[in-house]
Amino acid sequence: MELITTYICKEFDIGIHNNMFGGRLMSLIDDAAGGYAAQLCDTPLMVTIKFDEFVFKKPVKVGSILKIYGKVVKFGNTSLELYMEIRKHNVYTGGQEIVTHTNVTFVRIDEDGNAVPISDHVRARYDFRFKEFGKGLLSIEEKGFSSI
Repeated sequence: MELITTYICKEFDIGIHNNMFGGRLMSLIDDAAGGYAAQLCDTPLMVTIKFDEFVFKKPVKVGSILKIYGKVVKFGNTSLELYMEIRKHNVYTGGQEIVTHTNVTFVRIDEDGNAVPISDHVRARYDFRFKEFGKGLLSIEEKGFSSI
């Protein structure tokens, strides 16, 4: 799986039981997955059409560092299904615990909102990158650029 983003739980994320709102966790997954899908498919025109079940396994408190990971489950003709996880990261041990996970499905659309095919180039590039590097998105260093 690929690390997509990191988030620190803040006071305004907390509900009456002193845990992070479940809806906030769902929103974080949707945001991360949407950005990941858009990058993989070379377009910002990706829309969420389905979430699978969410099970909240661990509470999240203020100050918790959350890491959001994802991976491609499958490409459809116009759709992309991703598996997403949020993990609490312990800065002292480096250990991580799964907070929640789900599958999210996106559809590629045109400017009018109609579903359009995901190109064969996108699929082939993902397959190559995953085979060669173990992930679908490459860093600047992996692409051969030097950092400034």
